[in-house]
Amino acid sequence: MAREFPTKCHGETAIKRSSVFSNIHKPIFFGSLGLLLAVTLPLILFPEMGRVWVMAAQSFVTTNFGVLYLAMGVASLGFMFYIVFSDIGQIKLGDVDAEPEFSLLSWGAMLFAAGIGGAVVFWGMVEWMYYLQNPPFHIEPFSEEATAWAATYGMFHWGPIAWSIYLVPALPMAYFLHVRKHKVLRISEAIRPVLGEKLARSWLGNIIDILFVFGMLGGGATSLGILVPLINEGLGGLFSFTPNATSQIAVLVGTTAIFAVSAWRGLKGGIEMLSDINMWLGLAVLLFVLVMGPTVFILDTGLNSIGLMLSNLVQMATWTEPFGDLNGFEDTGFHQSWTIFYWAWWLVFAPTVGLFIARISKGRRIKTMVAGSIFFGSLGCALFFIILGNYGLYLQLSGTLDVIQVMNDQSANAAFYAVLSQLPLSWLVTLAVVILLSIFTATTFDSIAYILSSAAEKKLDKEPSRWHRLFWAFTLSLLPMSLLFLGGLQTLQTASIVSGVPLLLISMLLMVSMVRAAHYDLRFQPDYDEPEINIEEFPENDPWTEKGTWELPDEQSGEPSKS
Repeated sequence: MAREFPTKCHGETAIKRSSVFSNIHKPIFFGSLGLLLAVTLPLILFPEMGRVWVMAAQSFVTTNFGVLYLAMGVASLGFMFYIVFSDIGQIKLGDVDAEPEFSLLSWGAMLFAAGIGGAVVFWGMVEWMYYLQNPPFHIEPFSEEATAWAATYGMFHWGPIAWSIYLVPALPMAYFLHVRKHKVLRISEAIRPVLGEKLARSWLGNIIDILFVFGMLGGGATSLGILVPLINEGLGGLFSFTPNATSQIAVLVGTTAIFAVSAWRGLKGGIEMLSDINMWLGLAVLLFVLVMGPTVFILDTGLNSIGLMLSNLVQMATWTEPFGDLNGFEDTGFHQSWTIFYWAWWLVFAPTVGLFIARISKGRRIKTMVAGSIFFGSLGCALFFIILGNYGLYLQLSGTLDVIQVMNDQSANAAFYAVLSQLPLSWLVTLAVVILLSIFTATTFDSIAYILSSAAEKKLDKEPSRWHRLFWAFTLSLLPMSLLFLGGLQTLQTASIVSGVPLLLISMLLMVSMVRAAHYDLRFQPDYDEPEINIEEFPENDPWTEKGTWELPDEQSGEPSKS
């Protein structure tokens, strides 16, 4: 119970403040910050030593656990197909009369902005450059076949498997939040059907939640560290100044201000509004590039890439280069550097994006949440890779601009803006892209701050408290600001990926938990209708509690009728 302080002038304020702090889940709140400090302080004090150790850990993880990451990606996609075509997919997230909180377009824009952010703008433009020089499947670099794969692999890495990994935590969280009405937005809550309530609420559950929060912080902070220099370089080109440390801090502060205001306003007044602006501005930029660029080449290459990816999806998802370094076979390390890295990266971000998707999907069927997320997410990413990437590829192949040389001699950021400079009204296009990157970044980190504050509260009635959302918003920005000039960002990124190894097991537990809970609840219903199933009856004691049982009462042990 909150302690009330008997003050005269500020008594009411004191009571409210005490009540707010009493809703904080202290083991998760302080445990996450403690783990973050334990990782970042050595990087700040001993950057070189920390970098060496973490890079060695990354090499160990990708070499010895890489096949598990690849298997997890395939399993996630297969699990989503199962959910969509089973009775579980027909379950409605919410009460019988619950309506979707957001329109379909706003919902799609929000989940896309939260899941991808400004990174898709950057990588959509430059990722093909890496693949063309070092292609997969031992193909000759810069050959026609290598060019086709270079235009394809980005869509694969940012496509259906990535969004399936995001949905693994989203499914059980959405189910427990909207169907079973558990007012807690934490991963430990979603694995109760597997671990049991007692164990899920013990030290083990706290460790699981802390690992997920650490992944959110590490992933979010390093993404800021990638995007802030990109925005800074764009502003330098627009306003004719040389980007430096001061301008970089100014960009970080400005971006933080945007998503801090949005975090203060909450879902409706903040994230939804920014996501809608993002969607229309992004579509306008893409349409301009498509119309003013080599339209036929972009569309031809895009369609060819879609066909190449769909017809080779299984091979791309399971290629492990098993004969590398044996009897003279070449070991390119492509799958470790790209596919395994990406799957690990999506897994680290999965709690943030998954919990956010769960939060905004009330009123929709589970199959709609799954199919919609994969469709909107994959389509949005594919548009950036098809239009921006193929425009840059055309410049390279036509001899208009040697983009790869610019990247190798200067940087990927320089190559990014060099491509934009070839467009008509390049100054205006660059300005629009800088604004797009800024809003994308703000939306993504607003979503992360929202989920962090939600996960660190004991009970979530409506939205996490404003001060709590702002606390995590500023924590997300202060971390990259301190590491930006110490060379620790890449190390922290790698550290968060290495910490994702336990999440492989947790992801499997989440899948089992979702199926187990939903199947039990469907069997417990005396009757249910299709195509939309409303779960309205629950046992007196949940089966994963000490008093509960997985056996159904005798009168309900038969199979439910379907009408």
